[in-house]
Amino acid sequence: MIDSISLRILHILQEKARIPNVEVSRQVNLAPSAVLERIRKMEKQGIIDGYEVRLNPERFDRAQVAFIAVKTTSTESANIGDALADIPEVQEVHFVAGEDGYLIKIRTSDTKSLGQLLCNKIQSIPGVISTKTSTVLSTAKETSRIPIQPLT
Repeated sequence: MIDSISLRILHILQEKARIPNVEVSRQVNLAPSAVLERIRKMEKQGIIDGYEVRLNPERFDRAQVAFIAVKTTSTESANIGDALADIPEVQEVHFVAGEDGYLIKIRTSDTKSLGQLLCNKIQSIPGVISTKTSTVLSTAKETSRIPIQPLT
């Protein structure tokens, strides 16, 4: 069970993963060694899955975002998910209920490269029947943070 102090630590780390341990300990009013012990314990338990650096996509010519519904045959489904995940431009792969088999999020440089990705990589995967692409015009929010509710 996660207590309120650990929840506060998680909230702080989600805001700024590179925050010094001493600063976290100050904010939660615990010794730095106690904070470090809690963080290591949560890593071992799989509560903290890892740490990532968020890069500015425009600096790497990856400003074009699209969501693609990938309709598949049911027989190849697991292999299709793995094949989609192996494409570097694919950021997310979700197996979804309903008519389509997968919903993926991709980042490319422009619509031309998006078209090439669709034709040369995604639609050539065995078991892919069709795709339906929605290109993003602007983004109001994009995060991988999970809302953490404090214990009362």
